[in-house]
Amino acid sequence: MTRRVARWGRSLALATAVVFVISSVFPVVAGLSKNTASFPKIWGKLDVGLAFVLAVMAFAVMALARNSVDKRAEESTYRAYRVLLHGIFVMLLVFFVFGDRIVWINCLTGFAWRSWLLLYALPEWIVALRANAPSI
Repeated sequence: MTRRVARWGRSLALATAVVFVISSVFPVVAGLSKNTASFPKIWGKLDVGLAFVLAVMAFAVMALARNSVDKRAEESTYRAYRVLLHGIFVMLLVFFVFGDRIVWINCLTGFAWRSWLLLYALPEWIVALRANAPSI
């Protein structure tokens, strides 16, 4: 693991995870709302601004850890993918059970690109999260 990852990796990975969770609130709220036009104008700007910050942070994590993905990170990523794949079935279940109460046009693109970003950056994020982790 390079010094660069060891110095900044864990903090950046944790901050990116926090921004990811906060950013994910926007499509949830938009999907549950029947009238997004009633939202304050700042809502859309916050959504797009935070999404941009999230993308920049995710790509910073990938740049920071790009040559540090090792066998351990690959195995951890594979295990995470195996769990995250169940999200497809969860979303299908949500669609069938609550589909008429969710305005999919307001949230589907937000969920889709965030899911892609999560899966795309996951190996490097795991490496960065491991950097400077306390030993147990």
